[in-house]
Amino acid sequence: MAALPSLRQLSYLVTLSETLHFTEAARRSFVTQSTLSGGIMELERLLSGVLVERDRQNVRLTPLGEQVVARARVLLADAQDLMRLSREMSEPLTGDLHLGIIPTIAPFILTQLLDEVHKQLPKIQLHLHEAQTEKIVEKLEHGSLDMIILALPFDIRGLKVAEIFEEELVLTYNKDDQQCIEANSLDDLDNTRLMLLEEGHCLRDHVLSVCPIGDRKTDHRIKASSLPTLVEMVSSNLGYTLLPEISLHKQVLQYNRELKTKHIKNAPNRTISLVTRKSTPLLKEFEVLTEILKKITQRTE
Repeated sequence: MAALPSLRQLSYLVTLSETLHFTEAARRSFVTQSTLSGGIMELERLLSGVLVERDRQNVRLTPLGEQVVARARVLLADAQDLMRLSREMSEPLTGDLHLGIIPTIAPFILTQLLDEVHKQLPKIQLHLHEAQTEKIVEKLEHGSLDMIILALPFDIRGLKVAEIFEEELVLTYNKDDQQCIEANSLDDLDNTRLMLLEEGHCLRDHVLSVCPIGDRKTDHRIKASSLPTLVEMVSSNLGYTLLPEISLHKQVLQYNRELKTKHIKNAPNRTISLVTRKSTPLLKEFEVLTEILKKITQRTE
């Protein structure tokens, strides 16, 4: 059998692809720069192709290098799952669990989630990572996260999914906004007054799926970086928005006397889901966490 690339060599290449700097990649890999460079050169020899272009000022991946990195990330994630499999067989429901969650869900479930995990999974050390959908899906695929909580629809690329609950996006507006007061459908509203989160938030895409705004590049409206900011913009009567139903139970809306909410025709839905890799050895944890999420979200409906 021909010699195969090692996982260490592949990890060097993946780290270099993230830093595009040999010194920094070596530091992150806890090796010398010469060791990392030698490992990548050996990988190039084994694959009979150039993976990295180097000059005095720049480091960049070749097209072959980009393809190798994409496959290497899958292999490295599978290898991490393999390492955990033995522990899971002998000591299930123990150890670290890295959970990603998007910002438009996290504020509304984290307190209950942490309480229930502490009760039902006392030997699990839960590590939370909040980021936008694209980022946590990428980290899940690369093995940096074990599971993620996100909102569908989104391209989950063949990952394992447990749907938790479906919720409607609810019209949220200033109490003096006459157009919203009279509206029965999204068709009754002026979408130039629609307040949105900035690019990268899946909630923005869910809203735009039913409220198209034309060319996004020429859309100069103010965009919020977070849900609390979006709420303040609407509270100041800058426009209206559509918020997740789950958010209606939180103080940010309950105690803001300037805001009104109502269900409206044509509003989009989203499905809160727990997602993991199909190769995960943490199936028991996945099942328990699924039930925990169903339990705590039922409380807030």
